[in-house]
Amino acid sequence: MALQLRVYPAPPGEEEPIAPANVHIRLGDLLPLVAVAQRRNYLWLRDFLDDEVVVTSDLYEVLRAFRACRPSA
Repeated sequence: MALQLRVYPAPPGEEEPIAPANVHIRLGDLLPLVAVAQRRNYLWLRDFLDDEVVVTSDLYEVLRAFRACRPSA
């Protein structure tokens, strides 16, 4: 017998407030986890694709330059 999950909306007025993001994590710790989640196509990763990430200005410039580079043939 297969188990079935039923999801019910929270009653009005009982929704939990969203806490602001305030957890700091090293990029070196984060990237391997995200890479594995994407490679294995974990669905939960899609829930966070619209989330914003704050990076330092120097990393942002490096990422912009990297994105503009095209691999040579």
